[in-house]
Amino acid sequence: MIQRCNWCGDDALYCAYHDQEWGVPLHSEHGWYERLVLESMQAGLSWITVLRKRDRFRAVCAQFDPVQVAQFTSADIERLANDAGIIRNRAKLRAMVHNATKFLELQAKHGSVDAFFWGYVDGTPVQSNLIHAQHMPTVTPLATQLAADLRRHGFTFVGATMCYALMQATGMVNDHVVGCFRHRELS
Repeated sequence: MIQRCNWCGDDALYCAYHDQEWGVPLHSEHGWYERLVLESMQAGLSWITVLRKRDRFRAVCAQFDPVQVAQFTSADIERLANDAGIIRNRAKLRAMVHNATKFLELQAKHGSVDAFFWGYVDGTPVQSNLIHAQHMPTVTPLATQLAADLRRHGFTFVGATMCYALMQATGMVNDHVVGCFRHRELS
């Protein structure tokens, strides 16, 4: 039997996310924007809720293309707010559009958003070596710094907890527990 981090349970979608994406180093500009959006959408909700709505988000949000999303109007936000297939929080939807503009500015300033994010860990994933998931932090000083820097660049809906989840999801931090089969593969 495969040993996984216990947080993903036995839900097939959650297990697939755990096995194929979570903690895998991300180096795609579009991927970074998608993860920023999804992590901010998760605030106050369970991650499985976000995963279940991700395909619909992709369909109605230009496949998370920040260039296209940055051009969304208030009518687009209203259209999205009426789509039961996504998270319809208007403040989060407005942040998604606003942050697309800030994402593009960050990209222009640093050459790539990938370089910006990976600069926080000198291009190398932090290895946590956690024995139990309950010891996994929800925030770290580095995540707090990242959140502050993103806010300084004008991003909204980016807090330290969200940034740590982003760091975990994108492989900046390997928080798979030591007994999980992915821990060794991503070390």
